[in-house]
Amino acid sequence: MERKVGVNNVKIAVVGGGLVGALNACFFAKRGFQVELYESREDIRRATVVKGRSINLALSHRGREALKAVGMEDKIVSKGIPMHARMIHSPSGKRSPIPYGKKGQYILSVDRANLNKELLSAAETYPSAKMNFEHKLVDWNLESGSMTFLRNDGSTKVTTCDLTVGCDGAFSAVRKRFMRQSRFNYSQTYIPHGYMELTIPPKHGDFAMEPNFLHIWPRNTFMMIALPNLDMTFTCTLFMPFEDFEKITTGDEVLEFFQRYFPDSIPLFGEEALKQDYFRLPAQAMVSVKCSPYHIGTACVLMGDAAHAVVPFYGQGMNAGFEDCIVFDELLDQYNCDFSICLPEFTRLRVPDDHAIADLAMYNYIEMRAHVNSKWFLFRKHLDMILHYMMPNTIIPLYTMVTFTRTRYHEIVKRWQWQNKVINRGLFLCGVSSVLGGTYLLIKHPPCTPSIKLDQLWNWA
Repeated sequence: MERKVGVNNVKIAVVGGGLVGALNACFFAKRGFQVELYESREDIRRATVVKGRSINLALSHRGREALKAVGMEDKIVSKGIPMHARMIHSPSGKRSPIPYGKKGQYILSVDRANLNKELLSAAETYPSAKMNFEHKLVDWNLESGSMTFLRNDGSTKVTTCDLTVGCDGAFSAVRKRFMRQSRFNYSQTYIPHGYMELTIPPKHGDFAMEPNFLHIWPRNTFMMIALPNLDMTFTCTLFMPFEDFEKITTGDEVLEFFQRYFPDSIPLFGEEALKQDYFRLPAQAMVSVKCSPYHIGTACVLMGDAAHAVVPFYGQGMNAGFEDCIVFDELLDQYNCDFSICLPEFTRLRVPDDHAIADLAMYNYIEMRAHVNSKWFLFRKHLDMILHYMMPNTIIPLYTMVTFTRTRYHEIVKRWQWQNKVINRGLFLCGVSSVLGGTYLLIKHPPCTPSIKLDQLWNWA
């Protein structure tokens, strides 16, 4: 069924009121679509306790471009803290910064809950948008387009729409309907590492560490990171294999573990606070989800974690989800809101990109916890930046392409592989040339040998 123009009569149901769902509501309502957003949880703007993940977010170029398109960039950026570099903490306590990019390039530490609240409030300002909280999707009839939502009081609401947009997270109820479709590909992978959040409080009314950095304690098989907050605290996240978490069962073992691997962090946490914080919640799991296609006919499309949940190590989960929103909006422009073209084109564009960033996120975990300790890694970082300065359009560092451009993720992977091949071959040729050149000079100009006879040496002895 072809659906275009006449947007005022088109009803969009956005399932999921998280970051991507709220931003999508803004995009669709801005165009004049009739938008109904459904969220299973209560309105977080009125909740006393906000449930769900609280890992700090790193907002970068892709996410900012999407926010700019709905007029929200300046407001969100004003409530973020710029992070210009990684700050590497060695076991001895030495701190070494590694810049993210060129001077002036930075990522922003933003609070997940605050960002979600701002986006929901922005969506509500549009007269064609309606928010429905505490509405859990329990049934969806693809043929009729009817959806049944269960309210907290046990009653149900049945509604119909022209397009369902599934933004309901990694364990999407909307995606379950896709599972009944033939030729729908789906994979879900839990990594063997979990995460635990801890808090570094302010010190003497100020940040306990330098605030404009993403602090990293890399320890090869595990790591801890810390991102700054506006209240001058740091949210620390310890990423570690579950088996290592399970070995620590007492407060004394917590202190012993931190004293061994993160000794400079103990005065920042405070010993008693660290012991209490560590056992506040158990380590949480991390899942990576890949699927395709992202659409069913003209009836439904998946975006954000519902389509491509990624592990958090490249800071691109939210940014990729926000880019979903702006890519779809650009397709609506390009194809005059014709869903019969926009939905399959969205799948064609986004599936290879989202699968690529899922793989890059796993690679970056190895880089963050292990490679940053390597002299070769640091040498290549500096070399890449020098070559980028000399040939800005030919050699572009991987992190720069991912974080500070909107180059498609799968194209970035191809370009990165090509650059690595070229640079490594160049280094190899330089090494071979140096050895051959040195050998030639030694043969052509042999070192002078002293004219001392063996018996003279014995006499000297």
